[in-house]
Amino acid sequence: MKALILVGGFGTRLRPLTLSVPKPLVDFANKPMILHQIEALKAIGVTEVVLAINYQPEVMLNFLKDFETKLGIKITCSQETEPLGTAGPLALARDKLIDDSGEPFFVLNSDVISEYPLKEMIDFHKAHGGEASIMVTKVDEPSKYGVVVMEESTRKVEKFVEKPKLFVGNKINAGIYLLNPSVLDRIELRPTSIEKEVFPKIAAEQKLYAMVLPGFWMDIGQPRDYITGLRLYLDSLRKKSSSKLATGSHIVGNVIVDETAKIGEGCLIGPDVAIGPGCVVEAGVRLSRCTVMRGVRIKKHACISSSIIGWHSTVGQWARVENMTILGEDVHVSDEIYSNGGVVLPHKEIKSSILKPEIVM
Repeated sequence: MKALILVGGFGTRLRPLTLSVPKPLVDFANKPMILHQIEALKAIGVTEVVLAINYQPEVMLNFLKDFETKLGIKITCSQETEPLGTAGPLALARDKLIDDSGEPFFVLNSDVISEYPLKEMIDFHKAHGGEASIMVTKVDEPSKYGVVVMEESTRKVEKFVEKPKLFVGNKINAGIYLLNPSVLDRIELRPTSIEKEVFPKIAAEQKLYAMVLPGFWMDIGQPRDYITGLRLYLDSLRKKSSSKLATGSHIVGNVIVDETAKIGEGCLIGPDVAIGPGCVVEAGVRLSRCTVMRGVRIKKHACISSSIIGWHSTVGQWARVENMTILGEDVHVSDEIYSNGGVVLPHKEIKSSILKPEIVM
């Protein structure tokens, strides 16, 4: 079986982290976002993953070469010379996706984090016998999204309503598809949208079905949603009583700590924290709802909440970092500094407090 991951563009919403690496390689819960997906695909028997990409393919491929051997899965790139939307990349990668088996293939949006019930999706797809299956997820505020209107009993998709003013349903496209190869015959090689152009036509022919995603779902393409996504992800680990979660008197709620990280005396860590490889957290530090990436040092008595600390950065003693502060790679926050929502570009030194949310160039 094969899969295509829509990697796309520049990851502007996750800057300054994406100034250092392409967005799918930004760490989420201590491993690159895209690896969560590739591992889930491998687990259900996918043998080849094609990355549809228009930006820095060499960086992606060099990075993923290590994982090809580790996971035993073939990873290739299909590079766009112009942005092709969400359907065009399928036409471009057509020769990579089609083989003699006639099996359906997966398409995933690279920003989506969930429990990836892909095996259930294959069973669902076989059972309904249609041309395409999409995963949908329930949301509280459907007016912000494109809503999928479906027949509850058969799960057949009737239509799509973009950002509805009136309530038509609360299920939205979750960005995970399973498509028969025949779908590729419907897509021209041009910039085109699978949600707005391809799926409505398949739905009109009554060949599109929607499976409701069990468990959590989040598009983690922007900082606030990334932090929420981490909470949901850690919560799902807790429900599975995973051994990945940290334990100890200094841990509150759900926390993951890489085995190579060092944590000092008298710290209080959690809830909803990820601490990456090689991090040093000195004595008396307080961390909550935050991600601390590889090689970060947090000095004594610093306090960090609702923030993302990029690779190899330092947070000084008694510093306070909060309210969606995002430090790019190799940022150094001096002692006793306060950051209220600062977004700091890579390789900067912060010597004075950031009192209101702003970008530090």
